[in-house]
Amino acid sequence: MFLCGVPIDVDYGFKAHSDGDVAIHALIDALLGAAGMGDIGELYPDTDENYAGADSKVLLQDTVKRITSFGYTLGNIDLTILAQTPKINPYKEEMRTTLSSLLGLRKNFINIKASTAEKLGFIGRKEGVTVHAVANLTYTNWKTL
Repeated sequence: MFLCGVPIDVDYGFKAHSDGDVAIHALIDALLGAAGMGDIGELYPDTDENYAGADSKVLLQDTVKRITSFGYTLGNIDLTILAQTPKINPYKEEMRTTLSSLLGLRKNFINIKASTAEKLGFIGRKEGVTVHAVANLTYTNWKTL
């Protein structure tokens, strides 16, 4: 299992077309949404074998490259990881460091929160993990595209 590009020490993982890093996938969607550029399924569809087993870190870097090429600058990001298990707190600092490197942002502009579902629903039954991501972008290229 990978979350925010960090290997999580558990004996289970996500069933996915790519590496299944749901935290980075949510972040990609937040960045694309803030830029008005669609969603992860449009840019990196699971119907395209080029993305089978893809490293989500590479997809994130490609997304940032696309966004900045359109004149946007990353401001800050905020992620909330909801998981009954595994425990996220032991990994939060490494996650911030990894995302800082991938995004070219100082760590103080990256926030990661963790919560459980209080044993409710599929998350509470330990059947999955969900991530809510918010990204702040500034448009810095005032030239007409």
